Parts: sequence; C-alpha cells; structure tokens
Amino acid sequence: MDFLPTLPLATNTLFFFGFLLFCGALGGYLAHRVSWIPSITGFMLVGLVAGPNGLQLFGYETLANAKIVIDISLALILYRLGLSLDWRAIVKDKALLAVSMVEATLTFAAVYVALVWFGIPTLPAAVIGAIAISSSPAVLIHVAHELGAHGPTTARSEALVALNNVIAFLVFAALLPALYNQSNAPLATMIGSPAYQLLGSSCLGLVMGLALHHVARTTKGASQYSLALVVGAVAMTLGLAMMFKLSVLFAPLLLGLVVRGVERKNVLANMEFGPAFELFFVALFVYAGASLHLKEMLAFAPAAAVFVVARSVAKWVGVAATGTLMGWPRKANLNAGLILLPMAGMAIGLANTTAEQFPYSGAVVASVVFAAVAVFETIGPPVVARALRWAGDVPSDYEGRGMTVADTQFESSDDASNNTGQDPEWHSDLYADDASNYSASDLSNGPVGKATNDAPHTGLSDTPDNTGHDQAAHDNNDNEHKPTAS
Repeated sequence: MDFLPTLPLATNTLFFFGFLLFCGALGGYLAHRVSWIPSITGFMLVGLVAGPNGLQLFGYETLANAKIVIDISLALILYRLGLSLDWRAIVKDKALLAVSMVEATLTFAAVYVALVWFGIPTLPAAVIGAIAISSSPAVLIHVAHELGAHGPTTARSEALVALNNVIAFLVFAALLPALYNQSNAPLATMIGSPAYQLLGSSCLGLVMGLALHHVARTTKGASQYSLALVVGAVAMTLGLAMMFKLSVLFAPLLLGLVVRGVERKNVLANMEFGPAFELFFVALFVYAGASLHLKEMLAFAPAAAVFVVARSVAKWVGVAATGTLMGWPRKANLNAGLILLPMAGMAIGLANTTAEQFPYSGAVVASVVFAAVAVFETIGPPVVARALRWAGDVPSDYEGRGMTVADTQFESSDDASNNTGQDPEWHSDLYADDASNYSASDLSNGPVGKATNDAPHTGLSDTPDNTGHDQAAHDNNDNEHKPTAS
C-alpha cells in the first residue's frame, strides 16, 4: 500500500522548526513562572530534555538537517547587532575603542596562557583564545528586550559585543595561515584562503548593504515592506556566502554595519522587527540546548573550566579596569564586563569551521569550546539579567515577567524617571547628540529617557520595545532629532 507512510517516520525541517517553536514557547512560559530565570534558560532546557542528551525525541542528524533555519536566525541576529554600531560615532568615542581593544587583548592572552599551562598545544590554544574574544549578541538582545532594559550600559554593551565579534573574526583569520601550515597546505592556500574569507565576506556585506539601502530608500513610502526587504537581504547574503564559501557569520554582521553606516535617515536602522523576531530567538536557543555535547563537556571538563574562569576574569577585569581609567562610571564598568560573558553563535561557528577544515587541531578546539559554550549559555542569561538590573537600566517598576517581546514597551517617560542608578556622566557622542537639540523635558529624563525617546545610536530602537510613542510623536522626533550625516 504505497499511499501509507513508510516506517519509521522521518522528520523534516518544517516539522522540526515547528517543534522548536512549540516546545520553546512552553519552556519560556515555565521559565516566566520563576522570576529570576530568563526565558532563554527555559528554551535551552526544553531542547536539552527533548534532544539527543535527554528523551531523544530527535537526534543529531535531525539537528544537522534543520541547521539552515538556525543559520537564518543567527544571521538576522548578527545583522541586528551590526545595526548597533555606528562607525562614525565610534571613531569619536576613543574610550569605547580603548576598552574594547584592551578587553579583547586581555581575554586572548589570559585564555591562551591558561590553556597552554594546562597542557593544550599552542596553536589550538591560540585559536581557542581568538574564539574566546567573541560574545553572544542573542543573549544580550533577548534579555534586554525581555526586561525592557534601556540605557547607557545596555547600549555600550551592545557596541562592545559587536566589536568583540569583529575582533574575534579578524584574529581567527590571522591564525588561519598557521593552521594551514600545520596541515601542510600549499603557500597559495595559506595566504589566499584567509584573504579570500576576509575580503570576500566584507565585499559581500558591502554590496548587499548598499543594495538594501538603495532599495529601502526607493520604497520608503511603503514601509510595510521593509521587514520583507531586510529578511530577504539577510537570506540572500547568507545564501551567497554559502555559495562562494565565505563566512556565514561575518557577512551578515557586515551587512548591518554597512546599512547603519550609509544611512542619512534611519529608514532601516530604527525599523521595528515586531513580535515575529521572537520566533528566531526561540528556535535558536531550543536548538542550542539540544545541541549541547554532554560527553565532550565531561571529557574536557577540566580544560573547559580553566577556559571559563580565565575568560570570565579577563573580560570583567578588562572592562572594569580600562573603563575606570577612561572615566566611565564604576557601576557601568562592573556590569558591562558581566554582560559580555555569554558566548554562543560566533564561537560555535568558528569552532565548527576549525573542526571541518583542520581535523588535527579542530578536535581539541571544538571539544573545549563546546564544553565552555554549554557553561556560558547556562549561566549567561541570569548573569546578564542581573547585571542589567544592577546597572539601573531596568525600570524599578517594570512588570515584564510573562510578557512577550512585543509587550515590552516604554509607553511614557515615567518609566524612564523610575530607572534609578544612572550616572549623568555616562554620555558620549555615541549615544547622545548635542544637548541643545533636545527640549528640557527630554533632558530631564536622563540617559534612559533619551534612549527611549530617540536612540539612533543604541541599536535597540528597531525593536518593539520602543513602540510606545504614537506616530505623530515619532514623526516629530524624526524631524527634530536628525542623526549625523554620513
């Protein structure tokens, strides 16, 4: 009877994507029942229980077949992160660049020295050190949305996370010739492959970013199609990166950077993704929970523990010490370093690349990184949530538990006025235009009020959290608060 399905039934990508969303929503709901657990933890726990390490409702083969869905989710998040970096403003903020460079250098050095001392060979230790520089944008973005966090520490942390991922990719690319040399690759490959990856991914992000910007300007009268344009551009960038064997991580990040850099008016940079953006977070973190390699965690637990401690201390001390020297507020320094601790997408992608292309070193790199990612993704969301509260970026009267991302809106300046603990000196050209451009009522709200009403530089204004103003007020803001021209 050919009309009956063949046993055993084979799952497909569409069913698995639906399963991720359905179970993830249940996990998120259960996490909401406990005030101190972010929903990301619930998503990952559901994936861990249902996946190969738990009930085995699906295996690693199913995860591999559905990877394209996760690639799209991660690419959109990296694009979204790229929008948070305005290079014109960052160049003016020497303190931010100094903090990022010192923290990244200290992280690489601390992890490298600790792993070599532990007995890991020097080249794998260096690759792991490069990967350790990266931070997870998805955790920060999602937890900030969930808590309704707005303010200078959140904005600075987003910029630091974006810079971390750019630096991590550049350092990793610089180490590729040594990896090829270890594999006895020809000189042309040793030099050509890293250059092709870096320049090719940059060119792809630049071309697609300019194309997206041009089409968005042409169709700005029909803003209802902006989301389709962005998702389409990100998907095409991801597909082209796969076709041309470029980085599927760096190209989407560059796409967002280019769009933010060339826009004179924030047609796309401040676009609201809406509740649909939540779907990608749910799928990504349920998948991450299901993909945890418990055997590798146990086998490389000692090395992973050294990695976790060295990286955590380096990032926290690097931001706190350098920020203090640069005159940043003490509360912001201490908490921004904690927000950089989560590590996921970029780290997993670079570790997989190493394992696929360089099996000799890649086995050690992937095992240590995957074990460390499991730890950071477990402790990361609660740490980020606590750090945002300690920094004062979460309003004291915020009732966000049990709400969706679409509900986490600042609907009045009263929310901002209740956000205590902000330091009035926590301003720079990156997050605040000339004070003369704002009314007395705008300035009276402090950093959070500023970020809520008009935040062209934070990268958070394209989210549903900022939809509390009516259209008239929004249009008025557009006219009164022009971003710096490129």
